[in-house]
Amino acid sequence: MTQPDRDGSAELPKRTGRGRFNWWRRLPWADIWTTIAAFVLALLIGAILMIVSDPDVMAKFSYFFGRPGDALQASADKVGGAYFALLKGAFGGWQAITESTSQAAPLILAGLGVALAFRTGLINIGAQGQAIWGAVFAAYIGFALHLPPGLHLILAILAGVLAGGIWGGIVGFLKARTGAHEVIVTIMLNYVASGMLAYLLTTTAFRRPGRADPISPVVDWNATFPRLAGSQLHLGFVIALLAAVAVWWILEKSTIGFALKAVGSNPNAAATAGMSVSWSTVIAMTLAGALAGLAGVDAALSPSVSGTPVPLSAGIVGTVGFDAVTVALLGRSRPVGVVLAGLLFGALHTGGLAMQSQAQTPLTLTTVLQALIVLFVAAPALVGRLLPFLRERRLRTGVPTSTGSLS
Repeated sequence: MTQPDRDGSAELPKRTGRGRFNWWRRLPWADIWTTIAAFVLALLIGAILMIVSDPDVMAKFSYFFGRPGDALQASADKVGGAYFALLKGAFGGWQAITESTSQAAPLILAGLGVALAFRTGLINIGAQGQAIWGAVFAAYIGFALHLPPGLHLILAILAGVLAGGIWGGIVGFLKARTGAHEVIVTIMLNYVASGMLAYLLTTTAFRRPGRADPISPVVDWNATFPRLAGSQLHLGFVIALLAAVAVWWILEKSTIGFALKAVGSNPNAAATAGMSVSWSTVIAMTLAGALAGLAGVDAALSPSVSGTPVPLSAGIVGTVGFDAVTVALLGRSRPVGVVLAGLLFGALHTGGLAMQSQAQTPLTLTTVLQALIVLFVAAPALVGRLLPFLRERRLRTGVPTSTGSLS
């Protein structure tokens, strides 16, 4: 209680410096340290794999006890050279950084689609099919119509978003009306989408005139994402960041986001409170599909490394929909986490190419590193077993050693 001064006014409480760092204390340090440990463990295992898979290095281990320095030096050169090439290829200059952002953009968009579904109690394994339809519609608008700049690009983007949203909405509708499990439905619809794309590329509407192979005409330049001169930084990455902000606002600030999370946490309680579980399911999957459709739009409308538009083909989206699941898991289904995870995977892909060419290391090793990172991040109890001091830290902070749920 404040005491009055001699003049009768109340004395203001004194400010202390403790409150200034409350935000620092509120950070999830246990999760941060677990993530850092996951990176370290993945890099250590990757180093071991590089050593044992190189016959020249292993040959020096045959006389390790006679001259241990040879084996240790060869191992250090192999691992150090590979990781230095990885780092340089991903961040060694403006061109490398922008290439990493270009690779990250579709991963972020598709990852947001998977993460949004996770946060609302749904498992969206169908980002691949949703991205395919987004690419199909965006590319068709891009090469079939000839419109002024700006308008052409906007229509192509909207078409791709609408197509992905419809494909995701089908899953939500089937689950809401029939109780069909979204995992099975999304997986099956992935096959339907890829099969439909293969068929469409054999039709006259999609196949390039004069060609017998399944490839479409080139998208008009007016419908491609603008790119910063001398780099791979294009509008798709900006759209990915804006989409992350939009997902954060929907989930954390909007009424519909509150309803979606409530239904995902406890459908029975949400229904008792007057929320429509069926509509929430349809809306969640439609939004998730629209975000994954944006990933397909990015694949169809982003210029290639040489700066030329990319035609529609059977592998237009690659494996972005399946990679999105790992991105969402690594990002813990949070928009900021998904952005960081997408940037990481984009950097690993870009740096992996440099590691392959400069250090003669298989590109598949970067895939192994991604899998190991996700494995350790998704299983903090495993990290606690390997590094007991982290488990003790989580217990001191009251954080459970298992994730429990994706939301």
